Amino acid sequence: MKKILALVTFLIVAAACSTEPPAGPTSNANNATPATSTTLSEADAIAKEKATWDAIKKKDYEAFGNMLTSDYIEVGGDGVYDKAGIVAYVKDLALTDVTYADWKLLPVDKDAVILTYNVTIKGTFKNAAIPPGPYRASSAWVNRDGKWLAIFYQETLPKTGPSAASPAATPAAKSAATPAAKAAEVTTGPDAEANDKLVWQAIKSKNYDAFGAMLAPDAVEIEADGVYDKAGSVKGVSMFDPSKFELSAWKTTKFDSDASLVTYLVTMPGPKPSQERHSTIWVNRAGKWLALFHQGSPVEAPASSPAAKPAASVKPASK
Repeated sequence: MKKILALVTFLIVAAACSTEPPAGPTSNANNATPATSTTLSEADAIAKEKATWDAIKKKDYEAFGNMLTSDYIEVGGDGVYDKAGIVAYVKDLALTDVTYADWKLLPVDKDAVILTYNVTIKGTFKNAAIPPGPYRASSAWVNRDGKWLAIFYQETLPKTGPSAASPAATPAAKSAATPAAKAAEVTTGPDAEANDKLVWQAIKSKNYDAFGAMLAPDAVEIEADGVYDKAGSVKGVSMFDPSKFELSAWKTTKFDSDASLVTYLVTMPGPKPSQERHSTIWVNRAGKWLALFHQGSPVEAPASSPAAKPAASVKPASK
């Protein structure tokens, strides 16, 4: 499941959609207990996640594939993959060591959970050394017919330089006051793609009340420059100008009747357009659809690789 990026030399594009508030909770609202509980414990979820890595390390590709749903999707800097695509991909990956840190479980509903963690690896891809990380990783597990399977994985390599959307590089957007009634006008639903488009409309119009109203109290955002709670995300979107950002390559994956994932490509126009792959998990909480999880991964461009994977392409199943 773990694509650990591409070959040796990368172009790490600038991260968008976040500033650098302190990691961790910054608002009491974000400490609220989720409205749902899960039947998969954190310990069990961690054990299952480690088992996927162990299968890759042992080159047991059948066991690895058996731990994925048929509609599995994986997102990273070097591409977007379906189940068949990622099983084929990891056959070129030789791992010698994998270490983990900072495990956290985020319940989605009784049949789905999100697991976030940092992972550091040693190994090669097609016999070339791969950067060890650590990578900010997330996975989602769902209960399908009584069996817990991985349905989603995304990884982001933390950036080391200033973001193009950071306060140092981009003037802060002026935060005009927005009445509560304006936020209430935004209505989300079970269509995850439509919901994310509403999010971007709110950000581009500087309607930060509406943006915040679409986030769950326990929302988590992972970007190249940090990990944020709801308060951090709301603060972050006021610190850059996304007015010319373009969204494309939409793909939706349904977890169950109360949760869906949407992935898409964000292009930031300029002399050398930057791109990021974004994913959002939407959940139905007491009849209202809210964004529970979001992750962005800068698109990497190998310095010289004629076989480089096209941006935001989902690898077709091959049977």
